[in-house]
Order: sequence, then structure tokens, then C-alpha cells
Amino acid sequence: MNKLTLIVFSLPFLSACSPSMPELPDLPSLPDMSNIIPDVSMPTVYKADLYQGSVLERFKINQLKVGMSKAQVKDLIGSPSVTDPFHNNQWDYINHSTPGVGSVVHYRLILTFDKDSLTKIDTTGIGSLPQLTDEEKSLEDKRIAEEKAKAEAAAKAKAEAERIAKERAIAAAKAKAEAERIAKEKAVAAAKALEDKRIAEEKAKAEAAAKAKAEAERIAKEKAVAAAKALEDKRIAEEEAKAEAAAEAKRIEEANRPWYKFW
Repeated sequence: MNKLTLIVFSLPFLSACSPSMPELPDLPSLPDMSNIIPDVSMPTVYKADLYQGSVLERFKINQLKVGMSKAQVKDLIGSPSVTDPFHNNQWDYINHSTPGVGSVVHYRLILTFDKDSLTKIDTTGIGSLPQLTDEEKSLEDKRIAEEKAKAEAAAKAKAEAERIAKERAIAAAKAKAEAERIAKEKAVAAAKALEDKRIAEEKAKAEAAAKAKAEAERIAKEKAVAAAKALEDKRIAEEEAKAEAAAEAKRIEEANRPWYKFW
């Protein structure tokens, strides 16, 4: 049995050393060693893993998010396998690998950008990627929970900021309305004060004019009375002067009358 095994394993080396080999006689088939020795199996030929293209992990692909920059994508999953200079907005990660043990792995991840921002993640072609391990799944669940907590905290903070902004806007509007009301009241009060001042000034002017008129009338009346009195006094004085003159003339006449005249 050992001789037959040695001959079978020596044939490839002999064929490589000799340009022509004589035909060997048909060898008897080897018995199944597992039937003879259950714990012994025939050796298998070693085949190395052959990787072609981008080597990706589902764990890292799941961390991609819309809105990431190209630099962030490269830091996470590396550079794309194919970059079309005419379509720089699309990155393709293609892999066709033949592992030494197991089935062929073939997948394609397509990322679409708008300038420097990731806008679309096409994972329809990564079905042949190995699923997450228990450890990766645990980390994935933890990451998702943390992101959810952050999103909820951000939403809560945003709602609180909007509430505060709304309250401030309401307070500002109320303060503005109050300020406008006070300003309006002040304007009305100022207008009323001006009107009252105008009325008071007009009233004072009217009273002053009436007083001046009355005083002028009084003075004129007094002057008229004085003038009339002066005329009356003059008339009386003239009459008295005439009477005195007549009496004096009569006296003189009587004094100068001859003694012999009695009429």
C-alpha cells in the first residue's frame, strides 16, 4: 500500500522532469481509507483565498449615512474600486473573491454624491456579504441605540429651542404691542395737552381782549363823562359869568343913574 501511494504522489514530479513518460499500467483502485481507518482522511489540495476589488464589511457599510462627505466615506470604507471621471458623482465598490474554502463572494456597493455630499446608498448588490457576527450585531445595536438617543435628544433640544423662541416671540410681540399702546396713549395725551394749551391760550387771549375792550370802553366812557361835565361846567361858568357881568352892569348902571331919575 505504501508503494502505491508513493508512486501516485511521484507522478507529477516525474512528468515535470521527463519530456515523455512511458505509459504506466492500470493501477488497482485504492480502497477507501475511512473504511479501513475511520479517523484517517485523505489530504486535500490547499487553495489560497483570491480577493479582487474592494474588500468591504457589512458592519462598516451600515455606518454610512446620507450627508457624509467624500473624505468621511473614504475614512470609513476606503476608496472606490471604480471612479468614472465623466461621472464623478458615483462611486462603485466592486468585489469578486474566491475563498479557498466556501462559495464565491461577489458584491457591488453604489454610492451617489451631490458635489461633496453623499445622497444615495445602494446596497441591493451586497447580498453575498457575510452577515454580522454576534459581536458586530451587539455593537451595531449599541450604535443604533446611541444614534437614536442622540436624534431624540437633538429633536427634544430643537423642540425646546422652538418653544423658547416662540415664547420669546410672543413676549416680544406683547412687549411691542404694550410699547405701541403706551406710545399711542402718550401721543394722545400730548395732543390733548397741546389742545388744552391752545384752548387756554385762546381763552386767555379772548379774556384779555374782552378786558382790554371793557377797560377801553370804561376809559372812553369816563372821558366822555368828563368831557360832558367839562362842557357843563363851562356852560355853567359862562352863564354865571354872564349873570355876574349883567349884575355888575346893572349895579354900575344904577350907581351911575342921576339922583333925579327914579326910573
